[in-house]
Amino acid sequence: MSHTILLLQPTDNIESRSWSDYETTNDCLDGICKVYEEYLKKKTPAKSTITYDITNLFEFVDDLKDLSMLVFDTNTFTYVPRNKQFVKESIFKLMQGRLNEQQ
Repeated sequence: MSHTILLLQPTDNIESRSWSDYETTNDCLDGICKVYEEYLKKKTPAKSTITYDITNLFEFVDDLKDLSMLVFDTNTFTYVPRNKQFVKESIFKLMQGRLNEQQ
């Protein structure tokens, strides 16, 4: 997996824009999950544990004003833009792979 830059804008306010970079795409996908988990912690501070399913995560991703990834392509030495749909499909594959490893 390649170096990946996450571009995130949670609301209409352009001041909410942020970016993060990750060594791998999987690290970036984990980062997106952590953003959602932090959102849940702020939303329900009284709960000591947080549980959610992948559909909740996907709804969160869809509700963001903008979420994109730039994934480095080692063949062309350029960053390839990836949209929300790619992010959701990739998170699904990542989680499915982890579930299969546990079995």
